[in-house]
Amino acid sequence: MDMSNLTLITLAWELYGQGVPKIRIAQHLGKHRETIILWMQGIERSGLSGFLEQYENAKKGEREKRQVDPILKRRVWELREREMDCCGQKIQYFLNKEYNSHISVPKIYEILKEKYTVRSKWKKNQERGPIPDAIQSREVVQMDTVDFGDLFAFTGIDIFTREADVLIAPQLTADFGYQFLLQSMRRRFDNHVHLIQTDGGPEFKDEFKKNVEKYCDRHRVARPYRKNEQSFIESFNRSFRKECLGWGKYRYYQLPYCQTMAELFLKRYHYHRPHMGIGMKPPLLKLKEDDCRISTEN
Repeated sequence: MDMSNLTLITLAWELYGQGVPKIRIAQHLGKHRETIILWMQGIERSGLSGFLEQYENAKKGEREKRQVDPILKRRVWELREREMDCCGQKIQYFLNKEYNSHISVPKIYEILKEKYTVRSKWKKNQERGPIPDAIQSREVVQMDTVDFGDLFAFTGIDIFTREADVLIAPQLTADFGYQFLLQSMRRRFDNHVHLIQTDGGPEFKDEFKKNVEKYCDRHRVARPYRKNEQSFIESFNRSFRKECLGWGKYRYYQLPYCQTMAELFLKRYHYHRPHMGIGMKPPLLKLKEDDCRISTEN
């Protein structure tokens, strides 16, 4: 049956006038029973011609968009700025946690576009090179460095739990690479992991290379120009720049300040900042919840 809705409404009213039950009319016209009920109620209020005119006018033009509470908009914008231009999923997390407000991610981005220029950071269906995978903690740790002028940040991350560590150093040398290896293994990665992956930079050779296998079963060097193999640490480095030290250059005498800022960032990163890769939980809170669940199950 290929008819316009105006014709169907007229036919439905004629059938209804003949005493045909609404459920049978709905079946005959291929419409939902509630639709037929609404049609009949509208015709009884306005008459057939009046209802048809109202129905046709209602279909013209775009419907007015539902208005969002201005207070909710302000909260979205404030969270965006407070959390260092974070994504819509994180804003949704904080709205729910701090204000018990529930709003969809698309609606959050719609609100953000009223004030900010929002661009997609990722290309869909982009081919990615192979990277070591992890199904449990301490299986794969990726390490890298970030250039801050006269200072350098040595960074590392467990790709399963997303726990991370940072050391600010005055030189990009294997001695400081080894110093970072000692620090991160002792205070963050339980002194031993299955695989440590680095790039082929000089900071991960010599002293670092001589000692790395004391703390892992295997050391893997990522292939040159394949940043996707270091995707987890590259993502962490971007967050560290954006939310901590930025893209500026620092002098030698600013090392204590930069290390203090790095420690504050790590505290926030581990206990406050939710991570999409682990179910919108901060890394150490997620780890604590998992430990409690395992203890309960046992």
